[in-house]
Amino acid sequence: MAQLTTVKSSQFHPGEQAIQRLLRVPPRDNPTHFGLPLALGYRVARSPIVAFGALDRRGRPWATIWGGEAGFCRPIAQGVLGVRATADVRHDPVLREFIGKDGEEGEIAEDNVVVRPEGGKLMAGLSIDLETRDRVKIAGRMVVGTVTRTEPGVGDLQLAVQVEESLGNCPKYLNKKHITPRIPSPHIVSEGAGVPLPQAAVDLIGKADMFFIASKHGANSMDTNHRGGPPGFVRIFRNESAEKGGVILVYPEYSGNRLYQTLGNLQEDPCAGFVVPDFETGDVLYLTGRTTILVADKAAAYMPHTKLAVRIDVIEARFVRDGLPFRGVAIDYSPYNPALRRLAVERDVDSVAAVDSGSDGAIATASLVSRKVLTPSISQYVFKLDREAGKGKPLKAWLPGQHVTLDFAPELDCGYSHMRDDDPQSLNDDFVRTFTVSSPVDPGAVGEHGYVREQAELRIEITARRHGPATRLLERWNLRVPLEIPVLGFGGAEGFGLPVGKRGDDAVSVFVAAGVGITPLMAQAGGVLEAGGGKGLRVLWSLKGEDIPLAMDVLGGIDGLGSATRLFVTGEVDAKERRDLIEAVRGLGAEVLERRMGAGDVLSQGEKGRRRFYCCTGPEMMRALLEWVEGEDVLYESFEY
Repeated sequence: MAQLTTVKSSQFHPGEQAIQRLLRVPPRDNPTHFGLPLALGYRVARSPIVAFGALDRRGRPWATIWGGEAGFCRPIAQGVLGVRATADVRHDPVLREFIGKDGEEGEIAEDNVVVRPEGGKLMAGLSIDLETRDRVKIAGRMVVGTVTRTEPGVGDLQLAVQVEESLGNCPKYLNKKHITPRIPSPHIVSEGAGVPLPQAAVDLIGKADMFFIASKHGANSMDTNHRGGPPGFVRIFRNESAEKGGVILVYPEYSGNRLYQTLGNLQEDPCAGFVVPDFETGDVLYLTGRTTILVADKAAAYMPHTKLAVRIDVIEARFVRDGLPFRGVAIDYSPYNPALRRLAVERDVDSVAAVDSGSDGAIATASLVSRKVLTPSISQYVFKLDREAGKGKPLKAWLPGQHVTLDFAPELDCGYSHMRDDDPQSLNDDFVRTFTVSSPVDPGAVGEHGYVREQAELRIEITARRHGPATRLLERWNLRVPLEIPVLGFGGAEGFGLPVGKRGDDAVSVFVAAGVGITPLMAQAGGVLEAGGGKGLRVLWSLKGEDIPLAMDVLGGIDGLGSATRLFVTGEVDAKERRDLIEAVRGLGAEVLERRMGAGDVLSQGEKGRRRFYCCTGPEMMRALLEWVEGEDVLYESFEY
């Protein structure tokens, strides 16, 4: 489901603007939506956990996590979310603020008493489906709530939240987990200000691969977001009593969507709340404190070879055993996760090379062996995979439609100590890039359980538009000189594989692509067509006139794909050249239309209820597509990160 909606004011607030200027981010509009569009509400409802942030009576942010199964938080009216969750009524700092007694800090209202804060209680949230790596940010006010105690220390919480702002976020640094509900049995281990964290909390931070952060902008806006990475990415700089310097944590800020909404809030108000969950045990660490944004040399002083980091001076902490109403089983780590970075005080000379190489998380090395220019802005690159970087571990083959994550830092990262006017955006660039693999796996190279055979030689093909430092490097590289790029992993698009074989006479797969959005299909169309699924495959492809040679390469390389394809050509190109190219594409069996794709073109494919849409386009076209196919079976890939 989807709905086009008006975005928020195009202006970021002064704190966000300050961070964007500091990090030399080009100007852009603020993509935040007013209210809660249907598409985002649908995504919230599919999320089994939601992190919430609120302010205590002293104006300090706190964060928590509720949930356990999809649907516990869902739209109940236009712009209103209903929440029904099991929660810790004794120690949860956000529940205390939502359902607290008037004038009594930390006291929860009596059972079944309906709480209606005057003007609503300021809040923000982040819904996450960790199995699909989907997340949506919301902000607004808790307008009514109640709680009924059901177990010792546990209650049934019901809330209504008026959503004033919302934003879909990218899946970077989300480590996949399967979430299941669980009745908690909370008991406090440690609580207070100015005291060191107990060993159990230290151990939790040492293995945590995710936490949530709540921040505020003035008196009328909050933000809740997540930070993720490899286990232990949050480091403990000091764990002492207040008299000996207190508790200080440091974590790296990885390259993201560059909106800097959280950091923008912290720039203006350094107070923040944090929650660190233990998905295995249900233990949870709540923190509130003051932050310091560390940039360039200041970041590197704490965490060498880090360009952007945040220091947290903990003011108050609360560690609770079995306080979470869910458990999570790890499935897979994000291919975006950089190698673990330790603090300068933790490192010794012998570990420097291993930590700084940028590739100790690599599973293989990709060596560039060939390059083919297809259009003025699109090229095809072929890499040979070498498994030695994986330290002898077996290499899992990629699945059709998946992407490969490559670490270009060893070639492109040339320093961390200062702002660089020659390449300003590189300040917060980890040079980790993801490309859809546009070639299928050689079946003969894959053995038992999907692992590559010991002596097999694997090559991967990437078809990409030339944009940014990574593709500039590939385009300009002298092929007579070896170029070896660490491979961090394969992933994504697990549900984006087209069905192989016959699905029934009237079942249809409609693949809608724009430009290089055709790449997920390139890796699997041959197998689909060979297995007899071609009858139910329809391809709608929008392409600029100058990129028609890409269509010739793709359709000419996959037998039978042309007859399943309708090509929509837009843009200017030399008249004679355009005519010749279009005739060549038609000669490959494709139908060519010299106009934009419209809703009728999409909805005329197959029958509603007997078709599935696979959409790979840019953001603007994707918004239109999702509106056209609202309520239908849709899978789509986002290219906004």
